[in-house]
Amino acid sequence: MTLSLQEMSDRFEIQDLLYHYADIIDQKKFDQLRDVFTEDAFIDYSVYGGAKGNREEIIAFLKEAMTIFPNTHHMNANVQITVDGDVGTGRVMCFNPQEMNLGETTETFMLGLWYVDKYQRTEAGWRMSERVEEKCWKFNVPDFMNI
Repeated sequence: MTLSLQEMSDRFEIQDLLYHYADIIDQKKFDQLRDVFTEDAFIDYSVYGGAKGNREEIIAFLKEAMTIFPNTHHMNANVQITVDGDVGTGRVMCFNPQEMNLGETTETFMLGLWYVDKYQRTEAGWRMSERVEEKCWKFNVPDFMNI
């Protein structure tokens, strides 16, 4: 399959968006997600016990929920992007080790997941209009988390 220069540019821009998302989450700069998601985006983190809702609901959720995780990595791989004009879809592998604060100690666990995304070209550039987590595997998750 031969890609046009526009298709290559679109894919690179979307990839940059995906990596920017991961960096925002790991740096806990959740307000910057307004530069990643469309205003009417739907985000679903419920597969591992998180929230689902619109952009503002998810920003509020992350600000509260992520306080117990002093360190996280959201490492993306196997990025599969399809673009059709001003819309696109994607499936992105995420390897997610997280350090959890348990008071006097910390525990590190890992999640493997897929992001299933929809993208929209806007006047400000490419944005995610939908992100749904799909469960793959988990390792060393504390029993009380029940995920």
